Amino acid sequence: MPHALSAARGVYLITPDEADTARLLERTRPLLAAGAIWLQYRNKVADAATRHEQALALQALCAAAGVPLIVNDDAALASAIGAAGVHLGEDDGDIAAARALLGPGAIIGASCYDQIELAQRAVAAGASYVAFGAFFPSRSKATTRRAHPHLLREAAALGVPRVAIGGLTPDNSTPLVEAGADLLAVISSVFAADDPVAALRGYRACFA
Repeated sequence: MPHALSAARGVYLITPDEADTARLLERTRPLLAAGAIWLQYRNKVADAATRHEQALALQALCAAAGVPLIVNDDAALASAIGAAGVHLGEDDGDIAAARALLGPGAIIGASCYDQIELAQRAVAAGASYVAFGAFFPSRSKATTRRAHPHLLREAAALGVPRVAIGGLTPDNSTPLVEAGADLLAVISSVFAADDPVAALRGYRACFA
């Protein structure tokens, strides 16, 4: 297992839809310094040129901080900027094809929602980690599928890191860590907080 995976335990930070690249870097830099384990670049509204610009800038920022950058949905973009890997949703591309493109050392994640079967298939296809959610109502996206902590326990048999996502707060996340979540994936609850660094530290405390 690559080092980035064997050490994967903590806060998996996901970027918000931010149009201004300089502001995105300004908002992200202190959170990497505060202890985010991984960063996922996600921007659902930007055009292709902006996404390339932002991903490239974040890759440089992450490299300096020693934090793996994972690109949401786009294996080709991840390859183009030299990112650590890609995260794929149910309709975002083939895991095996992403593995072939990015190589054996890449981190390839899969959204598995509320289904252990999706996780089993993802790992068989070459996924490095599996993500379940939403565990709680989320501000970032509509959540019609609700995951339960038993999925995290059941997925232990897969032998890859397990990510919990969806409506997480420092107050509701500790039971998910106790159930087996290796990473807590968060977006607006950190980036939109009055004090984002303090919010991130609140999530880190769930692993104490």
